[in-house]
Amino acid sequence: MGDSDLGTSFALGGVDAGAPDEGAAASRIEFLCDPALWGRIPPPERAIRFAPDWFKRLNRDMGMTYENGLPAMTAKACLPMTDAFALGFVIPLPFDVRILVPEDRVSIQFGWADDLPFAPLEQHHPAQIGAPAPPFERVMPLKFINPWRIRVPAGYSLLFTQPLSRPDLPFTCFSGLVDCDRFDTTVNLPFAWTGASGDHVLPAGTPIAQLVPIRRDTMIRHDGARAATADELAVQAAASERKYGEESTYRREWRVKK
Repeated sequence: MGDSDLGTSFALGGVDAGAPDEGAAASRIEFLCDPALWGRIPPPERAIRFAPDWFKRLNRDMGMTYENGLPAMTAKACLPMTDAFALGFVIPLPFDVRILVPEDRVSIQFGWADDLPFAPLEQHHPAQIGAPAPPFERVMPLKFINPWRIRVPAGYSLLFTQPLSRPDLPFTCFSGLVDCDRFDTTVNLPFAWTGASGDHVLPAGTPIAQLVPIRRDTMIRHDGARAATADELAVQAAASERKYGEESTYRREWRVKK
């Protein structure tokens, strides 16, 4: 697909996606699909728009207090979890897919409407993941066919991974890091069915992968492990005391707004 292909654009690094200046163009991620599909399939969107219903239903306050008198809060008040839900972008399933999972969880069948322009699901050979050797004794590897080519600025890779904190989804994607600034075609999404056996329908719009742009020259490649010094332990203890003894300390002093 070329530059004339239709798609959806989002800015990276806080730049307005609609701005015409060169800086906006240089910091933009673009999702391109075949023009015949435009308007027929749900587009990728910012990941926060796919926050799960189980999370949305939670109240922040549990209606009780801890022994120190601070209010007991649910995961809804956990800003690191919210930030993870908002990280990057999500690709949705383009069409409804029916999946028949037998008790052996291997002889999986799938299907969809007759008039679809492409097959949204395919099967991998089990030997590609070493099945049936552990941990894949009862796994048939499948893959979502992704209709979106993704363009990112030079120097960026994309981490394709399972939508974060989504135990409600009946599948688990295998993660992959793709240099999408150099890779000029689509990236399909291998996964394993982890839900129950039976007859299932995955509706169009189901989040099938979360994408996290990573600038390669910012990746940390050196590490060190050692015993903490007395001063470092004191700093850690003071931070821990504030974390569990004061309300909203992380939000007020430690979190950087994304």
